Amino acid sequence: MSNSSSISHFLLLALADTRQLQLLHFCLLLGISLAALLGNGLIISAVACGQHLHTPMFFFLLNLALSDLGSICTTVPKAMHNSLWNTTTISYTGCAAQLFFFLLFISAEYFLLTIMCYDRYVSICKPLHYGTLLGSRACAHMAAAAWASAFLTALLHTANTFSLPLCHGNVLGQFFCEITQILKISCSQSYLRELWLLVVVGSLSLCCFVFIVFSYVQIFRAVLRIPSEQGRHKAFSTCLPHLTVVSLFISTVIFAYLKPPSISSPSLDLALSVLYSMVPLVLNPLIYSLRNQELKAAVRRLMSG
Repeated sequence: MSNSSSISHFLLLALADTRQLQLLHFCLLLGISLAALLGNGLIISAVACGQHLHTPMFFFLLNLALSDLGSICTTVPKAMHNSLWNTTTISYTGCAAQLFFFLLFISAEYFLLTIMCYDRYVSICKPLHYGTLLGSRACAHMAAAAWASAFLTALLHTANTFSLPLCHGNVLGQFFCEITQILKISCSQSYLRELWLLVVVGSLSLCCFVFIVFSYVQIFRAVLRIPSEQGRHKAFSTCLPHLTVVSLFISTVIFAYLKPPSISSPSLDLALSVLYSMVPLVLNPLIYSLRNQELKAAVRRLMSG
């Protein structure tokens, strides 16, 4: 038996057993991180430097790119270090910091995607009120609210999780620090308060999900009322990147955490964790760039100097 006061480090799940596979995973993680840094960095630079992109949609996209970069920089470097140096350890404070920042950026991404859905709803369903409802001050307040809510969520979860006594060793069945893995090694009666916090945050997440679904129902109804086919196509094309990103993000998270226990296995859990913690963050810039001509033109101008 051990408790949190006697634990100085945790043991993370190794991505591979053999040295060759460890080096291969290091190269793959390096490629993923470079792709995410390049894609999101280009979007941030293009939006920041392009005066014609200083609109609510691109302002929120810039914030989304920042959250993607933060998420990648929180989990991938430590996994790369462990693969390269054939180790699985992470310090107690390092684990707490990793959990806090991962929750911060993932929560911010979800809240920002919800706000971006509101942006699309106002743009299509209430175009005459777009400048009033989404002025520069309103956008700044909504972005600040998203980041503040994410900070509060991450702080509460991290403080609550690491205040639990740990009675079942220090081995985590994940390649990064995750709440569910820490709960597994906590004392059997002590994690109930964290479960209550998870229920509260889950209810908030469900409200955001219901808002997204309701908004897109209204958007599709408004698009179908547009008389010209070209107008319908243009309106729908502005929503398709956001809808794709939301679907990818939510589906991977739901499948990772709500999959049936009968199909759970260490290898599947590892693959799903990579899927929801890395893949959307790399694909988001590509999804938005492919469907947005203004953004593609700004990126091309940026790359050509």
